[in-house]
Amino acid sequence: MSLLEVRGLSKAYGIQNIFTEINFQIRRGEKVGLIGPNGAGKTTLVRCILGFEKPDSGHVVLTPGERIGYVEQDTGLGGSTLYDELVGAYGDVLGWQQDMRRLEDEIAGEQDTGRLEKCMKEYAQAVERFERGGGYEYENTVRRVAFGLGFSEEDLARRTGEFSGGQKTRICLARALIRQPDYLFLDEPTNHLDLGMVEWLEDFLTGYAGAVLVISHDRYFLDTVAERILAVENGTLAEYAGNYSEYLEKKAQKLAAQEKAYAKQQAFIAKTEEYIDRYRAGIKSKQARGRQSQLSRLERLARPEDSKGFDFFAFNPPAECAERVAELGEVKAGYRDKIVLNGVSFLVRRGDGVALIGPNGAGKTTLLKLLTGELMANSGKVKLGSRVKLGYFAQEHETLTDSNSVLDEIMREFAFSEERARHYLGAFLFRGEDVYKLVGDLSGGEKARLALLKLMLTGANFLILDEPTNHLDIAAREAVEEAIMNFPGTFLTVSHDRYFLDKVANRILELENGQLSEYAGNYSYYREKKAAIASEATQAASRHAAAGKKQNGKQEKTVQTPAGVNKNGGWRKPDTAKQAKKLEAEIAMLEHELAALEVRLNDPASHADVELSRELADEYAARQAELDEKYSAWLELTEG
Repeated sequence: MSLLEVRGLSKAYGIQNIFTEINFQIRRGEKVGLIGPNGAGKTTLVRCILGFEKPDSGHVVLTPGERIGYVEQDTGLGGSTLYDELVGAYGDVLGWQQDMRRLEDEIAGEQDTGRLEKCMKEYAQAVERFERGGGYEYENTVRRVAFGLGFSEEDLARRTGEFSGGQKTRICLARALIRQPDYLFLDEPTNHLDLGMVEWLEDFLTGYAGAVLVISHDRYFLDTVAERILAVENGTLAEYAGNYSEYLEKKAQKLAAQEKAYAKQQAFIAKTEEYIDRYRAGIKSKQARGRQSQLSRLERLARPEDSKGFDFFAFNPPAECAERVAELGEVKAGYRDKIVLNGVSFLVRRGDGVALIGPNGAGKTTLLKLLTGELMANSGKVKLGSRVKLGYFAQEHETLTDSNSVLDEIMREFAFSEERARHYLGAFLFRGEDVYKLVGDLSGGEKARLALLKLMLTGANFLILDEPTNHLDIAAREAVEEAIMNFPGTFLTVSHDRYFLDKVANRILELENGQLSEYAGNYSYYREKKAAIASEATQAASRHAAAGKKQNGKQEKTVQTPAGVNKNGGWRKPDTAKQAKKLEAEIAMLEHELAALEVRLNDPASHADVELSRELADEYAARQAELDEKYSAWLELTEG
C-alpha cells in the first residue's frame, strides 16, 4: 500500500515549541487540508516532512520509489526561460538521455567484445530509465501542462522574471505537476491566482490520482478539494474527516462535549470539596479523608480553549447619504492608448454589499481608482451621491504609523479612552499584551486588521475594500466578515475569497473584456447562474447541430470508442492504434493552444494593437484548421 506516515514529529526553536508528537498518515489518492493560525508551524511541519528542516525527534516513513512534489509560498525562480524552468523538472531524465548519447558513441567505436557487451547492458538500463521517466514525451508534456495553465507558445521563450505574481505561482504549479508526483504538497497555492485559475486548480486536484496535502486559508477551496482536515492546535494536531465545513461542525460538537465534560467535573469537584470541608473533623472525618484522597488522584480536565473570534459590537451609525451612493455611466477608461473599461455602467444603492470579480488584469483596480478619484475617465459619468463619505482600504495600509503602538494608533486617532480602544481592538483579535506591539512590527495580516478597524471607525458610509482578507488566517477572516456584516453602511469589495463573498455580498459584478455583468445574489448564486447559462448554451448548440444533421437527411449516432478499438468492437492493428494515440495527444495539445490563444484574443490589450490582433486571429485560424485536419485523420483511423 502506498503510504506516507509521520511518527512522533517534534520541533522547537530555542525554548519555543512549534509542535510536539505529531502523528498522521496520508494514503495515495487522499486530499488533505492542513489548517491553523498564522505562525502555528504549518510550513515548518511540511518542511520537516520533506527533509528541508531537521525535526528534534520523530521520523517520516515513505514507500520506496514514491515521489513528492512541493509548491511553496513565494518561491524564487531562476532567470531562465519558462520552457527551461519547466524542463528542469526532468533533470534526472535528461541525465539519462546524456548517458544514452555517451553510450551510443562508445558502442559505435568499441572493438572489444567484452567491453561492448557491458556498454550494451548499461545502454539498455539507461533507455529503460529514460522511458520509465517519460523521456520520449517530456517535451509534449511540458507544453500540455503549460498550455493547460494558460501559458502560450510565445510565453515558453520568455524569462521567468518577466511574469506577474500570479503567473509565477502558476509556473511553480506547472513545475511540480509535470512529473505527476505520488504526493503533492501545496503551501497557499491560491495566492495570486484569479478565480478562474483557482477553479481550474480545484478541478485538477479533485481528479488528481496522487495524494494532495494543501496548506490553505481559502475555505471555499478547502470545501471543494479536501476530504480530511488536519488542524494545528496549540502545538498538536487534530484530525477531522470531511471538508472544511464538516470540520467546523465536528469541531463545534467536540468543543461542546469537552465543555460539558469539564462542567460536569467542576461540579463534582465543588461538591466533593464542600463535603470535605463540612466533615473534615467529626464522625465522618474518615470518609472526608477518603474523598480527599480520591480528589487528589483525579485527572483534571483542562478548560476547553475556544479560538475566540469576533466580539459583536455596534458601529456608530454613519451619516445618512443619498439612495444612489455611486454610479458609473458609459465609462471608458484606461492608461495612455490602452482602454481597460469600455462603456461600463452600474449603480450602487444605499445598503448594498457589492463584490467586484474578474480575471487578473480585467480592470478591477482601475474601476476602484475611478471611484476614489485617483483616475479620471476618458469619457462617461462617474458620480458619488450627496453626503457620501468614502473610505478606501488599500492593500499597502498607508494609513498606519509604524512608530505607534497598536493601542496608541486607535486612542490618538479617535480620542478614545483606553477601555473603549481595547473594546474595539479586541473585536479585531488584538487582546492582552498584543495592544502594546509596535505597528511596524505587525505581520501583514495584523496590519490589515488594524487598517480595516480604523477605516470602519472613521464614520465613512461607503467603504471600498481592495482584497481585505489577503494575508489573514481563518480566524482573522472570520473577524473581518463579522465586522463587515455588522457595518451599517454600504460597501464595494474586490476579493478572490469566495467564502467571504458568500457571507457578505448581496450583488456580484463580473468584469471581463472591459464589460460588466450583474448577478443579484452572493457568489454561490453567481456560480449557479453561470452554470445554468453555460448549460443552456450547450443544449442550444446540440439542438442546432441535430437540426443540421436532419437537414442533410441523416441522423448520425456518434459513439466514442477507446484508442485501439474500431467501431465494430474489434481491435485495430497495433500500428493503427499507436497512430490514433499519437493523434489524440496532438489534438489535446492543439486544443490547449487554441484555449490559450482565445484568452489572448479576448484580452482588451490585444485589441488596442491592430497588428497584434490580426496576427493572433491568423494564428487562431491556422491552429483551428490544423485541429480539423487532425480530427478528420483520427475519425478515419477509429472508424476504419
